[in-house]
Amino acid sequence: MTRRGEFELIAELFAPLARTPGALGLQDDVAIVTPSPGHDLIVTTDTVIADVHFRSDDPPDLVARKALRVNLSDLAAKGAKPLGILHALTLGAATDDAYLEAYATGLGVDLKAFGVALLGGDTTASKGALSVTVTAFGEVPHGTAVLRNGARAGDLLCVTGTIGDAAVGLRVLEGRALPMAPAHAEALVDRYRLPQPRVAFGQALRGLATASADVSDGLVADVGHICSASGVNAEIAWRKVPRSEALERALMDDPRLRQSVLGGGDDYEIAFTLPPDRYAATAAAAARLGTPMAVIGRMVAASGGNGVTVLGDNGQAIDVTRPGYTHGQG
Repeated sequence: MTRRGEFELIAELFAPLARTPGALGLQDDVAIVTPSPGHDLIVTTDTVIADVHFRSDDPPDLVARKALRVNLSDLAAKGAKPLGILHALTLGAATDDAYLEAYATGLGVDLKAFGVALLGGDTTASKGALSVTVTAFGEVPHGTAVLRNGARAGDLLCVTGTIGDAAVGLRVLEGRALPMAPAHAEALVDRYRLPQPRVAFGQALRGLATASADVSDGLVADVGHICSASGVNAEIAWRKVPRSEALERALMDDPRLRQSVLGGGDDYEIAFTLPPDRYAATAAAAARLGTPMAVIGRMVAASGGNGVTVLGDNGQAIDVTRPGYTHGQG
């Protein structure tokens, strides 16, 4: 196995991606980030680890892109425009130059696609699994970030895209899903491996949404975060939760997958709330940007319970056994 040393790795693979002057050519221990006048800096950090957040046999270019995109999803949910990232890479024992070259290529593709600057980071090695930590910086006009704590009773509860594809895609990769058409299996796996952060639509939510969170741990869990921060409860109608054609087919064959849809995570869509009188403007923004969105329920006054109730077609509450992913769970 061949692998560059730390400084060769930085100079040959990552410094060429760091094109903004504030990165200082990755030749210093700091970067300089200057938000636009009158703006707030939004910062988020996420770590992805082999065989926890991605599979060790996933294509390395997609691993890099997922590591970036899960952070962009956090910025999107706050309404932030991405500015740049710090990128910390802990090499696994089996990470060689061929892997790293493909990884850097994938990272470069998405840095360019999303207009994000690589500002610096760190590179270390371990005897264990490959790990990537990305710290992402974005900006919003002062005071306009869409936080979790603004939802009010009577607000509509909405989501972008479709929910549940990634969780079932992981089950396909792990051999825990019933056989399905190859095209459907591929579509679900693609959603797991390569999230689609709603960066442009997130910015359009400023001034419209009252609260927002990205759906990363699971729909019920992440809506629950909005409930906890806002002091309200939520009612979700199962039949209104948007699902892809591939997922619908899988649910017909195995209705037990409903639990994965509601609490499986890895969707990286946006769950958000808004007053009914802002729905038309929000739907128009979604249409203009080509972002699917759906109303899946409403926010109601807090009355105990765990904050989120999912109602079946018969109006009865569905028992959600695992609302979302929590580290340390089996």
